[in-house]
Amino acid sequence: MIIKPYERLAQYYETDQMKIIHHSNYIRWFEEARLNFLEQIGLNYDKMESNGIIIPVLSVNCEYRSMIRFAEIVLIQIKILSYNGIKMKIGYEIRDKKTNELKTIGETSHCFFNEEYQPISLKREYPEVNKIFQEIMNYN
Repeated sequence: MIIKPYERLAQYYETDQMKIIHHSNYIRWFEEARLNFLEQIGLNYDKMESNGIIIPVLSVNCEYRSMIRFAEIVLIQIKILSYNGIKMKIGYEIRDKKTNELKTIGETSHCFFNEEYQPISLKREYPEVNKIFQEIMNYN
């Protein structure tokens, strides 16, 4: 399975006084890329929620390597770093589309909850969803 990077055009309203993308926007971009990733693997978030699966963020880490400016186009590549059916860690690389320069790296960690916000095991309760995540791990 080939997962395409998420393409993002840096918007003017996302810049700060120095005319670079404000650091808080990278976390939003991670979420946009994550939702795009889930869509590509057939687990769009609406479908997951309608099946009673919620994927809250437990932690975020972001390391800024180089500035991104207004109107630059970046590609955000996602990789599942770890997955055990209860928790998942995702890695992100943001690269300039034209130069392939690495701009930012990051990670988010997540767990899986039911609609009552109780932790669940996808292996036990949603084996078909677990199978998809397991297959993606094999492609990483």
